[in-house]
Amino acid sequence: MTRDKISVFTNGTDVSDKVFHKLKKILEDHDHHVVPHYSGDSDLIVCIGGDGAFLETMHKCDFPTCPIVGINTGHLGFFQEFLPDKLEDFIQAYEKKQYSLQQLNTVRCTVSTHAGEKFSHIGLNEIAIKGGNSFSVHLFISIDGKPIEKFSGDGILVATSAGSTAYNYSLGGSIADPRLKLLQVTPIAPMNTTAYRSFTSSILLPSDLSIGVVPEGDENEIRILNDGIETEYENVKNIQVTASDQVVNLIRFKDYDFWHKVKDKFLETN
Repeated sequence: MTRDKISVFTNGTDVSDKVFHKLKKILEDHDHHVVPHYSGDSDLIVCIGGDGAFLETMHKCDFPTCPIVGINTGHLGFFQEFLPDKLEDFIQAYEKKQYSLQQLNTVRCTVSTHAGEKFSHIGLNEIAIKGGNSFSVHLFISIDGKPIEKFSGDGILVATSAGSTAYNYSLGGSIADPRLKLLQVTPIAPMNTTAYRSFTSSILLPSDLSIGVVPEGDENEIRILNDGIETEYENVKNIQVTASDQVVNLIRFKDYDFWHKVKDKFLETN
């Protein structure tokens, strides 16, 4: 009797494809049904690759609600839970339900144009707002409708807790425990002049507050990057960034500890 329907995705590398075929055989030996795509009735999603592959899978599946687990064949692997040599351990723990679900929050931005159009983007890691053609950008930024700064620089990044160790961290932002539901606003190459006074460090906000962004004057070319997916807009009236109600349910096994992973990935050397 078939047990669970399991969707498996890979990043297409040789090593990931080898892991896929090995995993598929083991799962089918355990009477699970393995498919290389996602549908709403999937019981589990397995992502083979690194963090980039994980993010790509989440967007491809439109941030599914079913449990997700990652096999790390990439580099850092913050989202990925275990290595390819632990496939049997994973299946055994999964079937015995010896795991917990780590809920990762997402961030949403809504772009409104002067033509009355609205466009929405969701990120698991972050939303970045930049100028077109890599030009510097001037932005009026408000928090919950209250003006906070006139920003000048390459742009701003709004990261989730899960995304705090990604682009946000490379910009000098703070590492946040993923159990915290917050938004972190981090400047990208800010400039301080007599005309513009910008924060040079990140700001941590509770998730029920919104960030408003209005391009200055005739600046109408704005790039939105949600988890690195780039969309360019013209005639932007304003942008609203808020916490999204969509969550990702990531499987974590009994030995998982976020701060141990931070130490292992950022501080320890081989």
